[in-house]
Amino acid sequence: MRLALALALALANAGCDSHEEEAPPMAPPSVTVTRAVRQQVTDWDEFTGRFVSTERVELRARVSGYLDSISFADGQVVKRGDMLFRIDPRPFVAAVTEAEARLTGARSQATLAQQEYDRAKNLLQYRAASEAALEQRVQAVENSKALVIQADAALQRARLDLEFTTIRAPLDGRIGRHLVSPGNLVSGGEASSATLLATIVTMDPIDFSFDLDQASALRYVRLAQRGDRPSSREVQNPVQLALADETGFPHHGRIVFVDNEADAGTGTIRLRARFDNPHDIFVPGGFARVRLIASAPYQALLVPDAAVATDQSRRVLYVLDGADTPEARQVQLGPLQGGLRVIRDGLRGEEEIVVGGMMRVRAGQPVTPQRIPGARAISDARP
Repeated sequence: MRLALALALALANAGCDSHEEEAPPMAPPSVTVTRAVRQQVTDWDEFTGRFVSTERVELRARVSGYLDSISFADGQVVKRGDMLFRIDPRPFVAAVTEAEARLTGARSQATLAQQEYDRAKNLLQYRAASEAALEQRVQAVENSKALVIQADAALQRARLDLEFTTIRAPLDGRIGRHLVSPGNLVSGGEASSATLLATIVTMDPIDFSFDLDQASALRYVRLAQRGDRPSSREVQNPVQLALADETGFPHHGRIVFVDNEADAGTGTIRLRARFDNPHDIFVPGGFARVRLIASAPYQALLVPDAAVATDQSRRVLYVLDGADTPEARQVQLGPLQGGLRVIRDGLRGEEEIVVGGMMRVRAGQPVTPQRIPGARAISDARP
C-alpha cells in the first residue's frame, strides 16, 4: 500500500515538472526605433545677463530754491522737452530785474564816458585841454565798456538761472518716482551736491548686458581667424533672447558693444546686445537668457534627446544589430538643437536607434522593433 502511494506521488510531481518546462517563453519587448537625421546646424552658446537702458539720466537741480510743483505721474513715459519740476521762480525773476537795471546803469555810464571823451578830444584841438586829460577819458571809456559787458553777462546768468527753475525732460523715456516733494528746499550746483529729483531711462530700444568667459572668448577669436564666424568687434552678430517664462529664443537682436578689456577679477569680457522693445516687455535690471552664434554651419547627426541613456559616467545610445538585439554604444554629445541632440562621435548615420520603450531595453536581449521614419521621430521630439 505504501509503495503504491509513493509511486502515485512521484508520477504527480513528474507531471508538474513537465508542465512547467513546457510553458512558452516571454515575447521580446516592443520598442520604437528610427535612424538619425543628418542636417545642417549651427552651434549657439547660452549666457545669462540683465537688461540695461541705452540711456539713463539723473535729473538734478541746477539752482537752489524751494520746489514749487511736479508735472508728471510717477512711472509715466515722458517726451523730450516736457516740463517735470518747477522751482519757485520769484527770487530769480527779481534777480533778472536787478541785473537789467545794472546793465542800464552801465550803459548810461558808458554813454557819459564817451561824451566826455569826445569833448576832451575837441578841446585838445584848440589847446584847451592836455593830452593827459584825454588819456584819462580814453581809460574811462574802456572801463565803462567793460562794465557794460560785465553787467550784460550778469543779466544772461540771471536769465539762465530763471530758466533752470523749470526742469524739463532731456530725452524720451520712462521716468521713475519723484524723490523730492513740493515744498522742500533743493540744492543746485555741481552733480555731487545737487539734489537728485528723479531718473529717466530709455526703453526702446534696450540693451542686454552679459559676460563672456575667457574660454568662449578665445574660441570666438579662433573662429574669426579661420573665417568661420566674424568677430563681434567688427560685425553686429545676431543674438537670440528668451525670458524666464518663454520656450525657445523668440526675440532677435544684435551685438553692439564688446568691452576693450577683461575684468581683472573674473577674466570675463562684457558684451551688450540691443533689442527692440516697443511694448516695454523688457525692463532695465531684469534677467534673461541670451544665445550667441558659436560655430559656422556644419552637417550633423541628430537624434531625439530622449534616446540618450546614461550608463554610469557614459552617455550611450541603444543601437540594433542585424538580429534586433540592442547594444549600448558610447557616443559624444553635442548641443541641443530644437529638442534634438547633436551626436558628434559614435554614430555613422545608418544605424537603427531605440527611441521609444527605453525602460524595457537591456543590452544583449532581443527586442521587437517598431520602425518609424526619422523625420517623424524628429517631429515628435521637437517641443
